[in-house]
Amino acid sequence: MNMLNQAQQFWPLIIMIVIFYFLLWRPQKKQQRRRQEMMNSLKVGAKIITAGGIYGVVTATKEDVVEIRIAEKVEIKISRSAVSQVVGS
Repeated sequence: MNMLNQAQQFWPLIIMIVIFYFLLWRPQKKQQRRRQEMMNSLKVGAKIITAGGIYGVVTATKEDVVEIRIAEKVEIKISRSAVSQVVGS
């Protein structure tokens, strides 16, 4: 009877771990996967918004750096991780 009582004490902990997985960890991994796919799909001509709110068009991509045109004859280099979202191709 003592073993049954000890096993019952672990059910709340197990339930909390399951809730933690479905409410926090899994959605975060899904969001990270979408962001990684977005950064990997950057290509020349894509319209983007940076984390700082700058709109631009991708003119060149390298491993960790993206060059964007923000105005006529004005190009800047930013970190690939600074791209917040892609708004068009």
